[in-house]
Amino acid sequence: MSEPKDARVVIAKQAARLLKDGDYVNLGIGIPTLIPNYLPHDVHITLHTENGMLGYGPYPHEGEQDPDLINAGKETVTELPGCSYFGSEQSFALVRGGHLAATVLGAMEVSAGGDLANWMIPGKKVKGMGGAMDMVAGAKKVIVAMEHATKDGKPKILAQCTLPLTGKGVVHAIVTEMATFEIGKDGLVLTALNPDYTEGAVRKATGAPFKVADQPQSYAR
Repeated sequence: MSEPKDARVVIAKQAARLLKDGDYVNLGIGIPTLIPNYLPHDVHITLHTENGMLGYGPYPHEGEQDPDLINAGKETVTELPGCSYFGSEQSFALVRGGHLAATVLGAMEVSAGGDLANWMIPGKKVKGMGGAMDMVAGAKKVIVAMEHATKDGKPKILAQCTLPLTGKGVVHAIVTEMATFEIGKDGLVLTALNPDYTEGAVRKATGAPFKVADQPQSYAR
C-alpha cells in the first residue's frame, strides 16, 4: 500500500536530501522536525537545539518520555551516545560562531531575494522572536521547508515580503510540496520538481518569477 502524499512528509523527504553527511544542523518547529525520519541511509547529521542540546535523537516511544529532554518546540526528544548539554549562552555562541552547517526553518513568506519572514503577523499575539534571527545570521546554509501556499491559497514565495522580516537575503533554498528552489545572484531557480505538478502549476502558485535549472531533479517517491 503506497504512503499517503501528505504535503508535510513530501517536504521533509525533499529537505532531507539537501543535508550532507556530517552536518551539524538546527531544525525549526513544525515540518523540519520530521526530517530525521527521512534522511538517506548514508547521511548522518548531528542535531542542535538552541535550548541546549547537541546530538539529540528522535521522539521517544509512548511512556518513555523524559520531561527534561525537550527541543526548542517543547517536544520531548531522546539522547544519542555522545549527546552534550549546555546553557543557552553556549548554545547561541555555537550558532553565532558559525559552527552550524545548516538550519531548516518554516516560514510565512520568502522573497525572491532570500528575505525571510517567519516570526509574526501584525495585529496578532506573538510570544517573541525566538532564536530564528540568530539561526539565519549564523548558519552557513538556511533552508526553508514550508507549504507552497497559505491555507487560503495565497503564494508564500513572493517578489517582496509583506510581513516583518526575520532576516534579509539569508535564505539559500526553499523546499515546498511542489518544487525546490535555490536562491542566488540570479534570483529563484527551480532545481527540483515534484512529478505530481507541472512547471506551469508551480508558476501559477508562485508570487515571483523564477528560472528553471537545465536538468531539474525529480522528487523521490
